[in-house]
Amino acid sequence: MLVTTIREIRPNDNEEVAQVIRKVLLDLGVPKVGTAYADKSLDSMFENYTSPKAAYFVADEGGKIIGCAGIAQLENYDGNVCELQKMYFLEEARGRGLGSKMINVCLQRASEYGYEQCYLETMPYMKDAQKLYLKWGFDYLEKPMGNTGHYSCSVWMIKNI
Repeated sequence: MLVTTIREIRPNDNEEVAQVIRKVLLDLGVPKVGTAYADKSLDSMFENYTSPKAAYFVADEGGKIIGCAGIAQLENYDGNVCELQKMYFLEEARGRGLGSKMINVCLQRASEYGYEQCYLETMPYMKDAQKLYLKWGFDYLEKPMGNTGHYSCSVWMIKNI
């Protein structure tokens, strides 16, 4: 069995990470507009996470990226809050505990960076993801924080770090 390693993104991962994210979104029937699918940043994820207090990780299984997630300052928000961003796993990676491992890595880094809270946005029908977030101590919010541009994501959650 192949070993899965969670590591920081590298410049040569950009194309594969974009493919993973777009494939997962298509598989889940997510709208392309108002979601991560339309983000210009998808094709240059490494570069987009070089800013201070930002990090992006990939789940690497034998040289193949099967999942990814990151944290960065919540956009258009005045406060010490990061956002758990672009967490996606290929179907073959789901149900293996990798989501928990990835959240753990992201929250550890958020804590190292001194963030006080972690925010996320998701889709209403992504029930498995929401179960995972609840397990990790995220609570539902009644309205979004900041302005991420993901207006099709109508479920908002937050966790104290």
